[in-house]
Amino acid sequence: MPHFLDFGHFYNLSNPELWVGIGLILFFAILVLAGVPKLVASVLDAKAVKIQSELDEAARLRAEAEALLAQIRAEKAEAEAQAAEMLRTAEVEARRLEAEAKVKLEESMARRQALAERRIEQAEVQAMAEVKASATDLAAKAAEQILAERLAGQKSDPLLDSAIAQLGTRLN
Repeated sequence: MPHFLDFGHFYNLSNPELWVGIGLILFFAILVLAGVPKLVASVLDAKAVKIQSELDEAARLRAEAEALLAQIRAEKAEAEAQAAEMLRTAEVEARRLEAEAKVKLEESMARRQALAERRIEQAEVQAMAEVKASATDLAAKAAEQILAERLAGQKSDPLLDSAIAQLGTRLN
């Protein structure tokens, strides 16, 4: 047994350790009577409730964040799918527009070629008409000159002169 608990020494009223023990016991008794353990327990319980509510709030926020993350991932996947679909649609549209442009270009080239051929034909017809007109004028002048030379030795006939003058206009 420890030395301070000896019957003669510990329970001696002049022993300061006895009074410290009694004071300590009285202190604890006063604390119990004042309700300090209940107060400490209620403070600790309130703190525990507050911590639990914060944990519950954190769990709720985490669940909301996970749900939001899942929603964002789903929206991202949907947006990527829409972008891929839009890309496919744009490629199909580009191919269709390319084919239409090719057809329109071929049609335009065919129209221009036909127009050029018509202009060439018109130019040929006009050139032939001009050549015929020139040949007619030249032939009329040559005939007039030949007739004039033949008739130069002969006496002039007014009927023949008017026929020669009209020859150039009638051959055109």
